[in-house]
Amino acid sequence: MSSIPTREVARRAFAHEYNDASYTFKESDDERAPVYALLPTGARANRVFVVGTLTETEDIGEDSEYWRGRIVDPTGTFFTYAGQYQPEAANALRDIEPPAYVAVVGKPRTYETDDGDVNVSVRPESISVVNAETRDRWVVETADRTLDRIEQFDAEENEYATMADEQYDPSLSVYKENAVEALQSLEAEEGEEPPEAGI
Repeated sequence: MSSIPTREVARRAFAHEYNDASYTFKESDDERAPVYALLPTGARANRVFVVGTLTETEDIGEDSEYWRGRIVDPTGTFFTYAGQYQPEAANALRDIEPPAYVAVVGKPRTYETDDGDVNVSVRPESISVVNAETRDRWVVETADRTLDRIEQFDAEENEYATMADEQYDPSLSVYKENAVEALQSLEAEEGEEPPEAGI
């Protein structure tokens, strides 16, 4: 057995489900153990892969640059934040001119607000401009993965589904509708002009 840690698979999830993934956990007491977000459809995510339309960027830093990006998919909005510890991603958010299709690989982050709500965001490892075909393929694959997770939810020994049931009592039909509507949105968009992907 190799002791070299392998990189976690980057999970695909639509924004609606991702923003509901407010529960995080570790699977060991090791302080360097990965932190996972629990997706309501019954999977753990240490890394995520997101594609959508970057609609807005803003430097919200006070003493140094700290960029926030707003990325929209057919079900909702992802927020991503990058500062001095994510220089490549911060440069991308500074340089990309919205609206543009972007692909983001990053880690889930949760933040509890003063009134007890939990905001979920993506801490980016990379942000890159992509074309409409890449965005459409992501929607199709993410819909497939979402529907697969829902189908497997009640399978025996699905520990993450059991955990999701306890933490969220999720309405799986909502995420199923998200997936179907996302696929339908692609059909509706055929013939529309894609946003200009400018840097």
